[in-house]
Amino acid sequence: MKDPADAKTAARGAAVPLSIYPMPPFGEPLDVSWEDLRPGVQAAWLYRHDPDGPSAALLRYQPGASVPEHEHLGYEHIFVLQGAQSDDSRTYAAGTLTVFPPGLSHRIASATGCIALAIWTGPIRFTQEPE
Repeated sequence: MKDPADAKTAARGAAVPLSIYPMPPFGEPLDVSWEDLRPGVQAAWLYRHDPDGPSAALLRYQPGASVPEHEHLGYEHIFVLQGAQSDDSRTYAAGTLTVFPPGLSHRIASATGCIALAIWTGPIRFTQEPE
C-alpha cells in the first residue's frame, strides 16, 4: 500500500524546485548568461516571468557603473556577493544583506565593481534617466 502522504503530494501536484543554473563544484565559477541591463551593469536572470511580478537576478557592476534613480514598487532584497556598491546613504560591502521597502527611491553605484544577488517582489520605476 502506498504512503498516504505520497497521494496528497500527487493530488496537489509535485513541487518542482526552480534551478536554472546548476551549482558548480566548490570554487568553480557559476555558468550564467549575462545580458546588458544599463551601461556597465549586466544581469543574469534567475527568474522573471511577469514584468510586474517578482524577479531575481545576479547583477554585475563594472567599476564606476551606476543605475540612475529609481523607485521600488515592492520590496528589494540585495545581498552583495563580491566588491561593494553604494547608494545615497552608505556603502554596502561584500556580505551585506539589505532589504529596501516599497516606495524607496535611490541610485546605486559601484566605484570598484561588484556582484550582487537582487530579489524584487514588484517592479521598478525609473525616476531619472542617466546623464
